[in-house]
Parts: sequence; structure tokens; C-alpha cells
Amino acid sequence: MSQLLENTEKTISVCKAPTTRRRNYRSHQAILKATAELLEEKGYREICIEAIAARAGVGKQTIYRWWSSKAAVIMEAYSDQTAQNIPTPDTGSVREDLYQILRQLFVVLTTTTAGTAVTGLIAEAQLDANLAEAFREQFIKCRRAATRTILERGVNRGELRPDLNLELVIDAIYGPVWYRLLLKHAPLDDAFAEELVNFLIAGIVV
Repeated sequence: MSQLLENTEKTISVCKAPTTRRRNYRSHQAILKATAELLEEKGYREICIEAIAARAGVGKQTIYRWWSSKAAVIMEAYSDQTAQNIPTPDTGSVREDLYQILRQLFVVLTTTTAGTAVTGLIAEAQLDANLAEAFREQFIKCRRAATRTILERGVNRGELRPDLNLELVIDAIYGPVWYRLLLKHAPLDDAFAEELVNFLIAGIVV
């Protein structure tokens, strides 16, 4: 078990921040700020390490000393701003709680730079196992935990079937979301959130 934890920590560290002993705080913050600004101005694809370095007033090697790639820098800049703060609605209704948590996500993905960041990171994660692990830890894990809390409360209140496979239900909730985000064939809006929740609720209520 200790070896597994050690390997996991090494994997995640590729995209997480290094120890403060190895970095200059001002330069680090300048790089993250520059990355966030460029993401807002240009979008994920148009950002390069050279542009980040120029905007932050540092050399490229400073960035490569702390991060392995553009995606790793963007991952930290993005997670610092939004990924870890996941409100967990508690209205007393599973249906309403799921609707609200999806609406919150859709606002982030459609009205901020998060949408382009997440799309780019998912694409690059298919080719980079370390990035994929970090993305799951820094973005997916916390959102799944919040959703699991909502479902567990529903089971405890007797709203949902006690034999539910909660992990499968969570996959069923977010699978269509990532599908629409990546393929952009239909909008992520309130109507979709309501329809998706109603569709799922029909299969999981008592």
C-alpha cells in the first residue's frame, strides 16, 4: 500500500506544484497569472510556453523547471481558480440538488475559460498518463465526491433505491456532459440539465 501511495504521489506531482523550496513565489504566481490571462485572451490552443514566459517576465527554463508541459501549467492555473471549489447543494431533494450542481458546472464550462481549458486538457490527457491522473485528481475527483454526497443523502432519506451502484450513476450523470462539451453538437444549458436529471431520476428513485 505504501508503495502504491508513493507511486501515485509521483504521478500527480507532474502537474501539481513542486515544493516551495524549489521555486520563487513571485515568479510562480506571475506564471499562473500570465497563463490565466492568455487562456482568457487566446484560448487553449493558441497558448505556448514562450508566450507564458514573455507575459510573466521569466525565462522558458524557469517554467520547464517547475512544470513538464503547457498542459501542466494550465492545469495548475485552472485548478487554483475554480476546480477545487465545488458547492454541494442541499435542498432536501435529490432531483433539485442534481439540477443545481449541473447548472453550476454548465455556467463554469460555458461562461468562463474553463470550457476551453477542460476540453484541451481532456484531449492531451489521452496521450499523457500523468496528465490524465492529475486531471482526475484535481478536477474530476472533487466533483464526483460532491455528487456522491447528494446521492448518498437521497438514499438515506429513502428517495433513492438502496441498492444503487453510485459510481455508475455518477458516470451516467457526467458522461453526457463531457460528450456535449467535446463534440459541441448540442448546448450545455438549463434545459439539458433538467432533461438529464429527469431522465436519470426515473431509473434510480424508489
